[in-house]
Parts: sequence; C-alpha cells; structure tokens
Amino acid sequence: MLTVSAIKADVGSIGGHTRPSKRMMEASRAELSGAVERGLILDFDVTHCGDDICLLMIHGKGSDNPEVHNFAWDVFTVATAIAQEDGLYGAGQDLLKDAPSGNVRGAGPGAAEISFDETAKERPAEPFLIFTADKCGPGAFNFPLWTVFTSPLFNAGLMLPKMKPGFRFTVIDMEHAGADRIIELESPEQHIDLAILLRDENRFGIKAIYSRLYPEQQVGAVSTDRLHTIAGEYKGKDDPVCIVRTQGIFPAPEEVVSPYFTAHFVAGDARGSHHMPIMPAPINTAITSAYCIPLVACMAYSVTKDGKLSEGVDVFGNPVWDATRLKAQGKADEMRRQGFVGPAMLPTQELEYSAFRTVLAELDAQFRIVER
Repeated sequence: MLTVSAIKADVGSIGGHTRPSKRMMEASRAELSGAVERGLILDFDVTHCGDDICLLMIHGKGSDNPEVHNFAWDVFTVATAIAQEDGLYGAGQDLLKDAPSGNVRGAGPGAAEISFDETAKERPAEPFLIFTADKCGPGAFNFPLWTVFTSPLFNAGLMLPKMKPGFRFTVIDMEHAGADRIIELESPEQHIDLAILLRDENRFGIKAIYSRLYPEQQVGAVSTDRLHTIAGEYKGKDDPVCIVRTQGIFPAPEEVVSPYFTAHFVAGDARGSHHMPIMPAPINTAITSAYCIPLVACMAYSVTKDGKLSEGVDVFGNPVWDATRLKAQGKADEMRRQGFVGPAMLPTQELEYSAFRTVLAELDAQFRIVER
C-alpha cells in the first residue's frame, strides 16, 4: 500500500502575503530529505503556491498516520522559526495549536491524502495531479471537480466503459465543528443533489471521490478544514490542496484541468471576504496582484511501485494558460470596480475577517426603533 500525502500551510512570507523565503523552502527540503534517509517516507517534493508551503510525501504508512502528520508539523515549525528570525509576516499563522494530536487536521494545516494498492491490475501506472490554491477556501474545488466527474461537456471520458458507471462523492459540512459531518452521493444518479450542496462553497465541500466500478479506488482528495471554524475567528484563508489520480479508469490530466479555463469566481481574496476569479498560475508563484487574486497551481507526477517520484511537470506553466490568466485579471478588474457593494464582497454571515463583524455589531447597537 502506498500513500500520497499533500500537507500545506502558511507559516510566514516576505513583505506580507507574497511567498515563503528561499531559506524556509530550503530548510523544508532538508527536513524531508532527512526523513527519506531515516525511512519515514519514500520520496518527496516541496513547492509553494503564494505564501503556502506544500509538502508532498510518498510513504507506506497509510492515511492519517500520526508519525507522518507529526513530522509535517515539525517541518512547518522549523520554517516558522526561520520566518520569525527574519521578521517575516504571519510567522506560524496556520499553526493554530501548540501541537497536533497525531493529525494536523483540525490544527491548522490543510491535508489531502490518498492510499492505494500499487499492485492493482487496473492501475498499471500511477500518474496524479497535485493542485495547490491560495487566497481561497476548500470550496474553490467544488466547480472543477463536479464538472470533471459528472459532465461529459468537460470530460468526454465519462462516456467510456471504465467511467460510465460514475463516481461516489463524500461531501463534508465545513461549518460543522468537531467530528466530520458528511454525506455520500453517487453520480450520475444524484449529480443534481450534489450540485445543490456544492453551490454553497462556503459550507459544503468535496472531501473525497471514489470510482464506482472499482469501489476501493479513490481518485480524489481535498483538504476541507476551514481556519475560522477551528479558531472561531479569522486566521487567514484556508488555502486548500487537492490530489487527483489520472488516466486509465480515471479522467486524463487534460480533462481534469479543463474547468480551470473558466477562471471561476471563488470566495477568498483580501482578508478572505471577497469574490474573485481564480487564476491558474505556474508553481511557486508569489501573490503580488491587486487584492491578492486567488491562485491555483498544478503539478503532475508519476510514482513507481516502490514509491519513487518522477520529476514534476508544471501544468499551468504552459503558455496556453496565458489567455486564461488575462481572462481572470479582466474578471477581477470588473468585480473590483464594484468595490464593496453586493456580490463583490461575501454576505455578512460569511465575512471571514472578524473585525468586519465587530464593526457591524457596534453599528447594530446604535439602531433605534421609530414608531409609525
């Protein structure tokens, strides 16, 4: 059994919410290299999207393994110490607890994991994609995942025998604190029920996707923790990570990325309180746009049966995505021209920045009733 673990966190960045420093990245890589030497993990890569460091680890210890999760926490702690020494902004921002209880979920970092039998005959090769997003919440993946796994308009492979039986979705109520509150829906029969939930990206998010032809084969995983639900106040945007296995019994990479040509609107942006389009960006891109437009990066990998990673391919680094980046910037410009009014900002109940709610409460106390 092999496990792909992608664990991601913002633990400090240069000049505001831009990117982690080279020293933070180098230290993270050194820590993971040491973990390979000790036999904790089999292989790794370290990237960043905006100000978030993503630790990609291949190992044989299964999902939610305390040793792997505690190690990831320790790596983020090392990077935090460097951020503090260098006076970087938001040092340790996503480390919401003193230490995780054997699992970083619920402690701040986002974690997506998939375990699979590397000897399964239906998977002679194991390619997969890692999506990392910044300045948005886990619901940012609702639209692209729904379209890829339910709509032949985006994924013609759904008409082929190996995918025609459809997929099973695990959807989580992200506003429910404590134990996970989930529902499982099957497509194509329940794809409308799925749409009804996923339209509310601030509350419901896809947690996992499974093949129905091969029920034990998980194709997708998304980090679904929301920082304000954990902390009770705004602590930064959730900045999710997503794993999608590809080819064969699963969609091809070019099908999986097709919805991102839309540059769809997501909740996030400055102070987590606006609607903005998400821009497909090359890996290791800093956040430097006006109002910190949400970014999504995508890396493609293959992994051998003994857990060794190939070199990564920067999917959104291709110039074909330049037109979409311009589209996203144009959509962002139009939305920002509307300022704070209407759909330009999130509704009051979804404002992530707690100071907004404090000001509203102060104004609410000043209202008075006037008899007619």
